Amino acid sequence: MPVYEYRCEGCGEQFERVQSVSAKVEDTVCPHCHAQKATRLMSSFASKIVGDHKTGFAEMKAYNMLDERMDKFRKLPPIIGKRAASVTPNVTSPSDSGSTGTGD
Repeated sequence: MPVYEYRCEGCGEQFERVQSVSAKVEDTVCPHCHAQKATRLMSSFASKIVGDHKTGFAEMKAYNMLDERMDKFRKLPPIIGKRAASVTPNVTSPSDSGSTGTGD
């Protein structure tokens, strides 16, 4: 059963109750002033994942960003090989120039 947080409209105190999901807010009694004027508050919750791993929001966002970037890379023209060939300088080896490398 879930734990709900309440604020009493009569005395302003906050309190928690373990109640079924079908419990009515109107039936909740304040433990401090015993009034039936409680308002259910929004609170965080915990979830126990059993079985397969379920992707969280941060992971889903990262996967979506990765997909977007991969789509951009796929649309790029394949110029990497051409660019590398045009930038590589022509270097002649010492054997091509006729030099022996001995200072002759």
